Amino acid sequence: MKEIPLSKNKLKWFKILAMITPVVILILFELTLRFAGYGHNTDLFIRYPDDPSYWVMNKYASARYFSDTVNATKGNIEAFKVNKTANTVRLFVLGESTTAGYPYGHNGSFHRWLYYRLMNTYPGIHFEVINLSLTAVNSYTVLDFGKQLVDYKADAVLIYTGHNEYYGALGVGSTSHIANNRTLVRLVLQLRRSRIVQLIESCLRNLKSGTKTSVNQRENLMKRMAASQQIRYGSEEYNTGITQFQTNMDELCQVLQHRSIPVFLSTLVSNEKDQPPFISGGERANARAEFKKADLLYASGNYGLAKQLFVKAKELDLLRFRAPDTLNRLITALAAKYKNVHLVDARKIFEAHSPHQVLGAETLLEHVHPNLYGYALLSEAFYQSIHQSKLIKATIGQEMSFKDLLRRMPVTRMDSLYGAYTIMMLKSGWPFNEPIPVDYKRGNSLDEQLAGALAVNRISWTDAINQLFQQSMKSKDYKTALKAVEAALLESPQNITYKIYAARLSFDLGNFTDAVFYFKTAFDQQPSFENIRNMYLVYLKTDQPEKSIPYIEVGIRLHPRDLSLSVMLATVKDIVKAKTRLALSPKDASLKERISLDYQVISIDDVAGKYRTILLK
Repeated sequence: MKEIPLSKNKLKWFKILAMITPVVILILFELTLRFAGYGHNTDLFIRYPDDPSYWVMNKYASARYFSDTVNATKGNIEAFKVNKTANTVRLFVLGESTTAGYPYGHNGSFHRWLYYRLMNTYPGIHFEVINLSLTAVNSYTVLDFGKQLVDYKADAVLIYTGHNEYYGALGVGSTSHIANNRTLVRLVLQLRRSRIVQLIESCLRNLKSGTKTSVNQRENLMKRMAASQQIRYGSEEYNTGITQFQTNMDELCQVLQHRSIPVFLSTLVSNEKDQPPFISGGERANARAEFKKADLLYASGNYGLAKQLFVKAKELDLLRFRAPDTLNRLITALAAKYKNVHLVDARKIFEAHSPHQVLGAETLLEHVHPNLYGYALLSEAFYQSIHQSKLIKATIGQEMSFKDLLRRMPVTRMDSLYGAYTIMMLKSGWPFNEPIPVDYKRGNSLDEQLAGALAVNRISWTDAINQLFQQSMKSKDYKTALKAVEAALLESPQNITYKIYAARLSFDLGNFTDAVFYFKTAFDQQPSFENIRNMYLVYLKTDQPEKSIPYIEVGIRLHPRDLSLSVMLATVKDIVKAKTRLALSPKDASLKERISLDYQVISIDDVAGKYRTILLK
């Protein structure tokens, strides 16, 4: 039978169909997987399930960067408004485990120290400080997150990153390494958004591992992420890490400058004096040998040369969990290159607060993570840079000094112990290999019990802080109760109940300025009649009647038939007049008596008693 040749037109359509069909099949397969609910949306933000009027960081946002999802880390749940309200300053924070506040997390993190200080210094501004940092990532993730957040009305982006450039996800020495070619890496990151690719990678992982075993991620993540444990100074791998950081951070700064978003980019700190090199090779300049020489020089008082050799030993350490000093020079250069990039010189501030300017255990827990004092210093570095940039165009109320911040920051003893226990467990494994002392015993105080339970994931931080609050209230330890409720408030700033408790406890402890502040933030968030009442009562109880009047008037507008409010308004106005006259005639006993009686009429007996005391004198 003779074959009938296809016409040129039919042949052309046949070829087109042959090319389109696989694409259509893939698209249909992708849609089917999505419709069936397979895989994950890996966008940076999703609507907050508890309240869709807020955005929150997607717990699957990290999945694209890790070859093995067992290693993929999760970020904070810090919700922020979909519709940014007026008078709001929104700051996004990008970085790695240090930026996330490891090992303390929560209020130990530098961004919470910064938030607490800003909200007290600028009481008229609503701050949103959203930490998007992840453990075990590097500049690839920071770049990708930064490019996604530009459409979320950021007032500034705060960045502290660099220590994970070699072993963080996609790093040249990492088990999640793909390639040194940035174009290929970015292509793979895009493909990993696809449910088909997620399915393929899942199948490959299952084939490779056979069976999945339970892994203690906190203890073993460092080891699991480090594929190439010896990267020599000046080697190709070493230079690849530096180039990777420079290229990624330069691109991010460029993107953010194009969108007119200020960047606060910090230099890096690491332990020089009290962390010996992890792995020392046989090169002429041996890392451990340099460290020993530095140690002897420091002991003899030659601090300048000791510092140089400590840094050199760190640079020669083959296990690169501490960033090369070159990265600090690149960070400084980026701040000089881009007009919207502000240098945050954390290293300079740490040196200023370290003996002989040599960084060690005074501010750092192990190789790179600060202790609580160190995190306070990191927040100080960012605060000073933000202040100098004049980013916040608002009148300062009463500026909280760094000394006041250290005294007042609501980080509990439980938080401090939790960090200590976590580091103890971390250092018992690789690469520190420092066993927990056999005779070590944890105490039985409530702080120690809660911290211990937190360290082994038997309790959530929120439950622990609530238990601390309730027990402190029972024992009438109101200072600890206030610290606990302030800590909970920083964790959940949308919770008005915490603000009311903080206000009432502050008032009972005689912290009237704080009481007014917390009642005011509750009122600003929810101007209900109950919060209006709190506002005029706190002003009356602190003998500031003139400030109570606007709130009483609002109360009258909401409840015009409430005659008691009209009586209160008239009485308060009379108090204001009498106090004005008393300021001119401070010895006039009749004015003091009048003020005392007026306060009695509106049941503000404590203040009434104060004026009776004055009268008796």
